[in-house]
Amino acid sequence: MAAEPLLRALAKMRALILDETTLVRAVGSGRQRGETPKWKRVELRYVDLKAGRHLQVVAYDDTQAHTSNHAAGDAARDAVDDLLDIPFANWHVETTTEQHQVRVTKKLEAMVHTTARADEVEVEREHDKAKQRLLPEDDPVLVALGISDAQGRIKPTRQAKYRQVEEFLRLLDSSITDAFSAGALRKPTAEDPLRIVDLGCGNAYLTFAAHRYLSHVRGLPVHVTGVDVKQQSADHNSAVAAQLGIDQECDFVVGTIAAATLEQQPHVVLALHACDTATDEALARAVEWEASLVLAAPCCHHDISVQLRKNPTPSPYSMLTRHGILRERFADTLTDALRASILRLVGYKVDVVEFVESQHTPRNTLLRSVRTGGRVKGGSVRKEYDELVEMWAVQPKLAELVDV
Repeated sequence: MAAEPLLRALAKMRALILDETTLVRAVGSGRQRGETPKWKRVELRYVDLKAGRHLQVVAYDDTQAHTSNHAAGDAARDAVDDLLDIPFANWHVETTTEQHQVRVTKKLEAMVHTTARADEVEVEREHDKAKQRLLPEDDPVLVALGISDAQGRIKPTRQAKYRQVEEFLRLLDSSITDAFSAGALRKPTAEDPLRIVDLGCGNAYLTFAAHRYLSHVRGLPVHVTGVDVKQQSADHNSAVAAQLGIDQECDFVVGTIAAATLEQQPHVVLALHACDTATDEALARAVEWEASLVLAAPCCHHDISVQLRKNPTPSPYSMLTRHGILRERFADTLTDALRASILRLVGYKVDVVEFVESQHTPRNTLLRSVRTGGRVKGGSVRKEYDELVEMWAVQPKLAELVDV
């Protein structure tokens, strides 16, 4: 795959995006070296409204999504031209017959990779958000997990769980797409599938959802492993996998996050709502395995909170820790800021994004980390981390586990 002029590659993507009959979706993400795009990510697809066919653009900033619709024709062309001018590092364009990946190099050239779909797909243009779900309500996985009833309808008591599954899949989908585009993840094959481990999987709702979406919707060869300390969970999850006929593509290991043994190192590590320092243990295992992509939603930040209570608060920040509720919230922020900094020091690019809360925790933060290289020994990242730890006199568990 040879590099080609960036403008030429973007012109090709422009033509594909403006073809309202064949475009499935297009995604722009990441940032070119030295640039700060207006949006973190944009998603494009055509929808049929009462006023006719429109190009729908969903643009994401740090906190929310902004949706706009542009009539097919001149308005859509203007919108696409504006978006292609944004210095994104990656473009992913899907049509009914092909998938195109464009990655912008440091030299501002384009690496373009095109793959043909095994079967032509149909384009869904309904504007009804209920029809844009990544896994439909009657999906066999949702029925097997008890989220949907036998008639394929979400149970009233499981609506929150279904929302969590959908939000997780959207984050996983975009993260894997970006990791492919950036070259952090290689394309899986049947002989060497994408290996995903879910640390502290419990009843494996998200483990099974990830397998189902990636294998059946995106068509990727996938093998998932769930790790949990309970034998009962492993037995239950193995039975569900057998029921779904995917027991050759799923396995479940009994053990702690820190000590679990895998036959092969994973490419993707998930750790969602692992309590307190269990999140640190999961991140440390991901670093040990040199996982290409890590998605971790922390929970219950007790460790740093306890240290803040014991240590004197540096001036002039006493108001941040004087009141218990403020101290806990600050401890949450400080803990995850330190985790993100440590991950950068050991060779990961880190984004902190929103993730739906669970029944176990109101926290809605997710650390999304992509492996970029070796450890950072100096520079501003190291200096900022050292100053923060020294100021608050704390010792992050993750720093101990990865020897930072």
